[in-house]
Amino acid sequence: MNYTNIGRKNCVSSAGAERLLPRPSDDYAMVVFAAGGVLERDDGRRCVLHRPRYDDWVLPKGTVEPGESLVETALREVTEEAQCDVALGPVAGRLQYDVAAGPKVVVFWRMSLVRERPFRANAEVDERTWFAPADACDRLTYDNERELLRRTLDER
Repeated sequence: MNYTNIGRKNCVSSAGAERLLPRPSDDYAMVVFAAGGVLERDDGRRCVLHRPRYDDWVLPKGTVEPGESLVETALREVTEEAQCDVALGPVAGRLQYDVAAGPKVVVFWRMSLVRERPFRANAEVDERTWFAPADACDRLTYDNERELLRRTLDER
């Protein structure tokens, strides 16, 4: 591999290949990958969670653990955070935003509720609520999650 500088610091070009990859360095933040779900009950209500640490209302999601696929992450995180058994559906969308660790990419899947277990509040999530779609959009704290939920409603 050749390290070249053509408008970006520390780019890697592989034997004339057109694609360029950033070389890991302090000049580039590592991307944080996460996955989650837009969880729907049979009555059409959507799951929204309250996180006491941030005092926000969000869709269930979490960071990929080593060796885990995005699908595995989504299923694990939604199951853990919502305390429900779920069935995976099609991809709902992707969000990208910046966090302290660098850029974050979150892929969401549509999910349907299989079994709702009794909810036990914990340090990560202290409330699980089920809202009619419009109310869920209103309750979500972040515009990007509201827009993602609205897009899933428009696709029905």
